[in-house]
Amino acid sequence: MSDRVEKIRLAIEAALKPASLEIVDQSHRHAGHAGARDGRGHFDVRIVSDAFKGKLPLARHRLVFAAVGNLMETDIHALSIKALSTDEAS
Repeated sequence: MSDRVEKIRLAIEAALKPASLEIVDQSHRHAGHAGARDGRGHFDVRIVSDAFKGKLPLARHRLVFAAVGNLMETDIHALSIKALSTDEAS
C-alpha cells in the first residue's frame, strides 16, 4: 500500500468510521496528464458508513472531501467517490 493511500485511509477512517473502505490508486493510468505533473494522484474510493444515512450524494461527497482535507492540495488531484450507507450496502 502506498504512503498516499495510507494517508487517505487514516483521514477517512478518523472522520467517518467506515464499515468498509476501499481505496485504489489509479495514478498510473493518468501519467502525463496535466494534473499528475505536480505529483498528486488519482484515486477511486468506495466507502460504506453510517455517516451517510439519509444524506444525498452531494452531501456524502462533501463529507469525504472534508475528511481528506488538505490532502487535496498535497496528495490528491482527483478523487472518484462511491459512498453508501450501511443499509444500502447490505
